[in-house]
Amino acid sequence: MIKQSIYIGTPSYLKIKQNQLVVQCPKTNEIKGTVPIEDMALLMLDHFQITISNQLITRLQGNNVVIINCDAHHLPFGVMLPLYGHTEHSERVKYQLEASEPLKKQLWKQTVEQKIKNQQSLLAYYKKPYKHMDVYWQSVKSGDTTNCEGKAAQYYWKHLFENFTRERFGSEPNNLLNFGYAVLRSIIARALVSSGLLPVLGIFHRNKYNPYCLADDIMEPYRPFVDKMVYNYIAANGKTEELTKEVKAYLLNIATQDVVINGVTRPLLVAVTTTTASLYKCYFGELRQLKYPVLN
Repeated sequence: MIKQSIYIGTPSYLKIKQNQLVVQCPKTNEIKGTVPIEDMALLMLDHFQITISNQLITRLQGNNVVIINCDAHHLPFGVMLPLYGHTEHSERVKYQLEASEPLKKQLWKQTVEQKIKNQQSLLAYYKKPYKHMDVYWQSVKSGDTTNCEGKAAQYYWKHLFENFTRERFGSEPNNLLNFGYAVLRSIIARALVSSGLLPVLGIFHRNKYNPYCLADDIMEPYRPFVDKMVYNYIAANGKTEELTKEVKAYLLNIATQDVVINGVTRPLLVAVTTTTASLYKCYFGELRQLKYPVLN
């Protein structure tokens, strides 16, 4: 069964009853809806007048549901995950901590190569100039010491959208991209925890202020799937400066987008667990190649 992403954007009281999330109106006590907790993967809270019971939080964490709360600008601000999500947590963290620098550099090389390949596939899908991207992914060295990722990104953004500069606080569609990436980051962090790994210990990212360095590493080849959703939305509706509830609901569907991984089509939410499981096996020494999705 495909896990659900739930968005709450109005004043609500959230509680648990018979192992279900219950959404209740705080003024009328009317039940707005219920969702079985076992069917949930992500819960986004996007209103300052939402109250959630501690019992519900505990049950959600016990089922490895990621809880995202949004700020005054309605952008994802915080992520709540369980401390561990695998029975062999300490054993797996041991191998993660002992991973050598050469191994991490090779894993980052694989990550950058697949990210660029997926970006190239997206350009080709929309009949944009794409052949020059071969130069970038074929030139990636261990640890990407020549920054092929950055060079490819400049080419990619120049040709994917017209008159566009990718900036965190730039003009639209940066707002849609930021929101989609934040959701994707949360999904990746959830999968890392379920695989018994620490999201804070990256293979490339090492910012001391970033608690999700590994999630930021592993999400890179998945970013073009968000880009595809944003491109399709703009093609159908035009650019928008406002992140409406409809836009957010659309981008939350990233979790159920079909991707091809290991030769099989899977929802993205399932595919990321394949990736994070393969990462642990690389740490353990069972695999030498990360399993990443291919964008067709």
